[in-house]
Amino acid sequence: MYAIVRAGGRQEKVAVGDEFELDRRGAEPGEQITLPAVLLVDGEQVTSDATALAGVTVTAEILAHTKGPKIRVLHYRNKTGYKRRQGHRSHLTRVRVTDISAS
Repeated sequence: MYAIVRAGGRQEKVAVGDEFELDRRGAEPGEQITLPAVLLVDGEQVTSDATALAGVTVTAEILAHTKGPKIRVLHYRNKTGYKRRQGHRSHLTRVRVTDISAS
């Protein structure tokens, strides 16, 4: 069984035991969070109806808070002496899916 969940503006395909990263959550490591399901596949049965998915809960445990890779942005204009360098690292949360239950 796997589900497609909405996680931080993206959609992730997850199964029980999978680990993935999403945008930073306010909870501490070791706490449980629930993620909203967009699609549920259980063998041959596919559930995509919004009313049926309201009863589906995907529970995940927060493992750690991390940072993404360094992204370097460089703005440059030719013949004007204008250069500007900027960096960015996304704040991420690593989670492990512990349960997918359809009531």
